[in-house]
Amino acid sequence: MAKNKKRLTRQEEFDIMKLVLDKFLWLGFGVMVYGLYNILTKGRVFEGFAYIVAGAIVLIIFMILIVREYEIIK
Repeated sequence: MAKNKKRLTRQEEFDIMKLVLDKFLWLGFGVMVYGLYNILTKGRVFEGFAYIVAGAIVLIIFMILIVREYEIIK
């Protein structure tokens, strides 16, 4: 027997995606802040910049997912 799956409206789908992708935003920001912390307190400049770049990559992935999913046009 096949179960009927509930279909989400476009708005419900967007709300769920916002909740999930918001976590990516906080994760990217947190990684970048940790990199800045390493630079300022521990003097680990190269390691700190590596964390900042990794956080920026997470944020870029976040942006690509939103643009690809919702076809945001300038």
